[in-house]
Amino acid sequence: MQHLPFGRLHSVANQLPGHFVVIYVPWYNGTIVNHGAANMMEIERVQTGIRIEKRLLKVLKALAELKDLSLGDLLEGIVLHAFEGKSAFSKETLGQIVELKKIYHLSLRAGSSHKLKDKAT
Repeated sequence: MQHLPFGRLHSVANQLPGHFVVIYVPWYNGTIVNHGAANMMEIERVQTGIRIEKRLLKVLKALAELKDLSLGDLLEGIVLHAFEGKSAFSKETLGQIVELKKIYHLSLRAGSSHKLKDKAT
């Protein structure tokens, strides 16, 4: 197999009609982080049906996807941090949340939490 710069590769491909030109592109697949089985706690999870504001759910789902977490794992993390009076998010993640709130038109804030009522149907 001959390795050619892209410009020469393109001209060789044009001179070889009916032939395939294979281009190998190195690809970074990410870093695997092993948190160790010794640190993992065995728990029992239950399925639940909760009602939550529509746009808030969209932001949470988008954030979970962005962080490669399930929605349940994200919510568990948020709640466990809140129970200890800690922020669940880095400054970078808080910035991402601001952008997601803009995308999904979510203007609710912490002070809104006990002032919400369902729309009349």
